[in-house]
Amino acid sequence: MELIIYLLIGAIAGFTAGLFGVGGGLIIVPILYIVFTQMNYDPNVIMHIAIGTSLATIIVTSISSVMAHHRQGAVLWSVFQNLAPGLVLGSFLGAGIADLMSGQHLQLVIGVFAIWMAFKMFRGAYAIVNSSRHLPSAPIQFAAGGGIGVASAIFGIGGGSLTVPFLNRYGVVMQKAVATSAACGLPIAAAGAIGFMWFGAKEQINVPNTIGYVHIYAFLGISTMSFITAKVGAKVAHRLSPAMLKKCFAGLLVTVGCYFVYKGLM
Repeated sequence: MELIIYLLIGAIAGFTAGLFGVGGGLIIVPILYIVFTQMNYDPNVIMHIAIGTSLATIIVTSISSVMAHHRQGAVLWSVFQNLAPGLVLGSFLGAGIADLMSGQHLQLVIGVFAIWMAFKMFRGAYAIVNSSRHLPSAPIQFAAGGGIGVASAIFGIGGGSLTVPFLNRYGVVMQKAVATSAACGLPIAAAGAIGFMWFGAKEQINVPNTIGYVHIYAFLGISTMSFITAKVGAKVAHRLSPAMLKKCFAGLLVTVGCYFVYKGLM
């Protein structure tokens, strides 16, 4: 039964990852939080394990999603090369910061962040991208990658909710922003997952089937199914209008954000 739950989570998260370029974390973290709570895991580390496991699964999801986007010719690899070093450093640092935070504080931070991003995305749903704008210099892109990496590790996401708006702001159309964001999810997830395993191992948590803050069975079940469904989501993304993608993305963020704010204030 437990494995079936993880497979279902993976199916939903994978499709979402391919569709929005978010790595699936915004779906995986809240559902894993509920599942781990029902399994009576230590409430002090449930949120940390949900985030760490989410980042681990995003490694696999990102590979599947970016392959599909690459076949569409939508990934801006030159931008990825500028962002990636900052993403790796920032993501590992973010894992260390999350380790110092309580589960309740993590819930509130993630909830507020998701709602804020939803507002930003929905407000610009019908905005026309100014193609005359250009991306900033490589050092600035590196710094932006660092900031995105820190936040993404804390929130357990592939960085799409930060990378996509960043690229949109500098004239990158939605489909290419989503595709490039999917590629950026790989270094974020890899460095973040390693960080959560490293810092979690030092805490010596008493939860079965885990390496640090990463749940092995959940990782295997979710990543297996998400690898398949991420390709389907990526194909659908290229058939929708940019405005529709932004509206759907904003709706997803509001739902997740309200849930975590509610749980964090209880």
